[in-house]
Amino acid sequence: MRTPCVMIFGLILVLVGWLFNLIATGAPAWREVRSTVGGELGEVIHQGIWDICRERLPKEFTCLRQDDAYFKEEIVKAARGFMIASVIVTALGILLSVLGVRCWRRSPNWLLAGLGGIVVSASSLFAIIPIAWYTNQVDKIKAPGTDIRVGYCIVLGFIGSCFEFIGGGSLMICLSQLCGGATQLPHRKCNSPHANGVPRSTIRTVDVPDLNERPHHPTLPRQLFQKDQSTSSPVLSSLHKRTDIDTFNNDQSLYTEL
Repeated sequence: MRTPCVMIFGLILVLVGWLFNLIATGAPAWREVRSTVGGELGEVIHQGIWDICRERLPKEFTCLRQDDAYFKEEIVKAARGFMIASVIVTALGILLSVLGVRCWRRSPNWLLAGLGGIVVSASSLFAIIPIAWYTNQVDKIKAPGTDIRVGYCIVLGFIGSCFEFIGGGSLMICLSQLCGGATQLPHRKCNSPHANGVPRSTIRTVDVPDLNERPHHPTLPRQLFQKDQSTSSPVLSSLHKRTDIDTFNNDQSLYTEL
């Protein structure tokens, strides 16, 4: 039995989404602060939920946790807990989904795959909540500069959460197989020459008639013959009667001679 496309599609989306959220959790790029007070020209401060990095020209990148007031913000503390929980719960959901998809067994485990989809969809909410909250408060958090921009971690977090939610929904479709409902996952029929373990020839054959065999003429049904007799023309009936009279006269003349 082939693995359904719904399972493969969902598992790929979940893995990609988990990777994006993992990068968003660890990378110090939730917010970029430019035009810092007392800073050098072109200096950019990259702020994350774990560390703060300072980028200076030419290509100087240093990471030092210096701004304690930033890490005391409520949104930063909440984002740490939510993102860690999302990564761990998503990993658990991926494990259940992989065991359910079963590339090494004959048939998939619909229950494990469906439960994995539920866990992954729930974990996507753990990631989308702090990312949306941080995006809403990005200008309200105290910053050492005036030009504040959203970092790439926010973008990766949004995309990763959406991938996890869609992938988890695809895996949850597997639960419909347990209920025996009308929604059934389609399976394509194998058209290979070795389907069902029996080799099948792909060469086309043509039936050639035997020249020594006599042709077979189908006989008309008896009822049709009787019908044709009953519906014969008067001319044929008169010919039959005349033939009978001639035969009778010939027989009588022979009897007279004898």
